[in-house]
Amino acid sequence: MSDLSKLSDEEVVEITRTKNKEAYSEVVRRYQEKLMRYARYLVKDEARAADVVQDAFIKAFIKLNSFDTKRQFSSWIYRIVHNEAINLINKYKKEQPLLEDFDFESNVNVEEEYTKKEVKKMVKDCLEEIPLLYREPLSLYFLEEKSYVEISDILRIPTGTVGTRINRAKLVMRKKCQLKKIK
Repeated sequence: MSDLSKLSDEEVVEITRTKNKEAYSEVVRRYQEKLMRYARYLVKDEARAADVVQDAFIKAFIKLNSFDTKRQFSSWIYRIVHNEAINLINKYKKEQPLLEDFDFESNVNVEEEYTKKEVKKMVKDCLEEIPLLYREPLSLYFLEEKSYVEISDILRIPTGTVGTRINRAKLVMRKKCQLKKIK
């Protein structure tokens, strides 16, 4: 069999469906890190994000025959992760996530590392404070580098609405982050 890494997602899916179920491991390899990042932004918990992604990969594999190879696979798999994450968020709405521990490494400039972590935490906190309605398209656009059309497919909203939500999210983020700087 040819090298799967050179094939498009849709071609790998077709091989998985018709010839070799093991080819699905290429899909997992390509998307695991990206989907984990997206799920973490939505559910705000590493372990639960891992569960979301694992469940999404299983569901995608089971429903692989329903995927239309004329469409983009990435939008389809992101949509499954999105649905799983929203289901989990709704299930655990009342719970608060635990704070991450600060991890000191011996060969790292502690002050520089602390500053980076503080900036990252501030941005993450700002992102977490904005409504999910705006957090979803903003994280897909800036963190996952998805196009408006892909975001439209993933969230199942019109492309114009994607742009509107991203612009509003930027305004909300700017206000939240400026208030955090002042405090």
